[in-house]
Amino acid sequence: MKIILLNILLFISVLSHAQSIDKIQAIIGSEILLISDIENQYNQILSQGVIETEDMRCQIVDELLLQNFLIHHAKIDSTIEIVSDDIDAEINNRISYFENQLGSLEKVEAYFNRSIESMEDELRIIVKDQFYTQKKQSKIISDVKITPNEVKDFYRTLNSEEIPLVPTKLQMSQIVIEPELSEDKKNSIKEKLNGFRKRIYNGEDFKVLATLYSDDVVSANNGGELGFMQRGDLVPEFERAAFKLKKDEISEVVESKFGYHIIQMIERRGEQINVRHILIKPKFSSLSLQNARENINSIKSDLDSSLISFKDALQKYSDDESKNNGGLIINPKNGTTFFTFEELDPSISYIVKRMNIGDVSDPSLSKSQDGTQAAYRLVKLNNKIEEHKANIVDDFDLLKEYALSNKKQSVLEKWVSDNLANTYINISNDLSECACYKKWIK
Repeated sequence: MKIILLNILLFISVLSHAQSIDKIQAIIGSEILLISDIENQYNQILSQGVIETEDMRCQIVDELLLQNFLIHHAKIDSTIEIVSDDIDAEINNRISYFENQLGSLEKVEAYFNRSIESMEDELRIIVKDQFYTQKKQSKIISDVKITPNEVKDFYRTLNSEEIPLVPTKLQMSQIVIEPELSEDKKNSIKEKLNGFRKRIYNGEDFKVLATLYSDDVVSANNGGELGFMQRGDLVPEFERAAFKLKKDEISEVVESKFGYHIIQMIERRGEQINVRHILIKPKFSSLSLQNARENINSIKSDLDSSLISFKDALQKYSDDESKNNGGLIINPKNGTTFFTFEELDPSISYIVKRMNIGDVSDPSLSKSQDGTQAAYRLVKLNNKIEEHKANIVDDFDLLKEYALSNKKQSVLEKWVSDNLANTYINISNDLSECACYKKWIK
């Protein structure tokens, strides 16, 4: 049995491969598994480029039976509550994702050949079931802990083929020189945002203005709304301003590393807030970019001539907040200072592949994903750990995650086994060819 990993895009297959004729394949408690459920999951996996294996369908059946088992028990568990607002927010996020990918809501409707309202109705069922699954599974395994001795024991049980391969990891520091924004441009942006504030207080809709003018493309498609966030989720300047607001109040212009914002409070729940914002990203002139390039070329020349150390140049010149952490580049996926080549931005990956430990790259232009912001940087390769089989000394944290996942899997399997007898289960003989069939028959 495999712990379910719910895919945020699960509903693609549900919307794209609806069956006109269906058949019940299993009933677990109050939940029904249809042929179309199996086919939808199967088609989704294949669409992701996964190579079909002989037992793929049976693995899918096993996972869907487990999902329905969890949903049934979540619904009869009085301690598990699903909040309608959370479901609505997730539905909006998913619709917005497709709107961003396809260009407009009209194109989304055309692609799936159905109305947004129809998609939302189907998504409401899917998302609610996913929330039930996640909450019940989390409740079952949330208290599972693992000791260092258990990690060592787990490692000893692995044969050579089972020991995970640790990919090459890199640690880097950077010096970043940003182009300067002239006072005239700063004032122009602030005047524009203050103009929006005035228009909103005069009766215009913040959501409409955010949709039309915000440079935050993702939230703009949802009227500037960010969804519920808690302290620590937002950049400090934005967070400080947002948490001071009362319902419907609009902030003064706030500057952050992303640009300039105005923020409106939608709702606050204790230490969680839901706000909307309009973001204007500064657009730098060719002259300011040229000056930044000349500055970083000068710094690189001084480093090459040993006129200044990388550490001193970092503290003296770098415009990035990473200077407070020795210039270390943080991996957003895991919060560590190490990256695999696959986790690196291609522009950095290309540079460091040719570097040795201690080398400093030539200056390179770094752009934001939407291409609206740019800066020049130097990258220093601090450390490089070559690809190797995991060992208990160097890769304890990785092995701990493997061991903990294995232990959680065992706890989940035991919970299922313990609750089979008190759950109504009826599985079609059509599924008897799957190895998991007898496991689900009491």
